[in-house]
Order: sequence, then C-alpha cells, then structure tokens
Amino acid sequence: MAKTKWVLDPAHSEVGFKVKHLMISTVTGSFGKFDVQVSSSKEDFSDAKIVFTADTATINTNNEQRDGHLKSGDFFDAETFPEIRFESTSFERAKGADYVLNGNLTIKGVTRPLAIPVEYGGSVRDPWGNTKAAFSIDTRINRKEFGLTWNAALETGGVVVGDDIRVLAEIQLLESQS
Repeated sequence: MAKTKWVLDPAHSEVGFKVKHLMISTVTGSFGKFDVQVSSSKEDFSDAKIVFTADTATINTNNEQRDGHLKSGDFFDAETFPEIRFESTSFERAKGADYVLNGNLTIKGVTRPLAIPVEYGGSVRDPWGNTKAAFSIDTRINRKEFGLTWNAALETGGVVVGDDIRVLAEIQLLESQS
C-alpha cells in the first residue's frame, strides 16, 4: 500500500514547555521554528513514521536574558547543537483516540528512547479541499537525562530550575500533494 506523506501546518501548530522556577512558580516557553514530517499508509496512522525537529536557537520564554541563557552551553548549546530531534520507532493505538508514540529523542547530542502519549483528534477535509489531521501531546521528560544539568541551589532549599519538563504540543498536519 502506498504511503501518504503529511507535512506540518505551522499556522495551526505549536510546541511548548513548562518548568518549575524557584520551586514555587512555572515558566512557560516555546520553540518558534519546528517541523514534523509523517508518512503512513493507514487512515488511523497506526503505521506512521514520524520525524520531529525543533530549532534550539528559536526558544522563547518571553525573557531575552533567560532565552540567551537557555541557548548557551549551560542548557541547549544552540550553536553546537542546533536541533532537537525525535524519530519514531512505532505509533500504536492504545485505546480509542489514544496512542503511544515510541521513538528516540535527541537533545544536546544525547539520545534516549521515549514513549509519548498522543491523542489523535481525527482527520477532516477543510473548506479548500485539503485533508488535515490533528494530534495533541502532553508528556514529561527529565532534562538532566539529556545533559541539561545547570542549576543553582536556593538558601531555603530547593533549586532554581526543576528537573521535569512538561512538553505540550498541538500538531496539525496537511496531507502532502507531492
């Protein structure tokens, strides 16, 4: 069966994250430039091959000084490691619209296997005749497992930056005509 190729609809997609700051509040951020490429021969995407990339230099937390620190060697080292990359090994239906996306996530030169819960929103033809498909992701990763280890201790105990990063993504794909 022929594979259908899907490309990112950037106007209807976003990738963000949340992390504890000073152990009392949460800082949010996003990546301004990212891409998703998908190929699948099944309508339910159960055999999908997925490649996601994000440009580390486009990290944005609405604070220029913090963004500069995140791009530095203390965190992403965007000059040396310009890309976060995820390549799927399987995409399996768990139940109903819930799937598990298995694959390898690479951040700052460190690759680790990851299982990501995904909600498939469905597919639809838009008013202009384009077929779209949508997916939602809400998962957590431990930043230290990927070499993002910078931190500072607080006088009151605790640290400046939490270890767990909550990753949130809304991805809308467009069936490619090429």
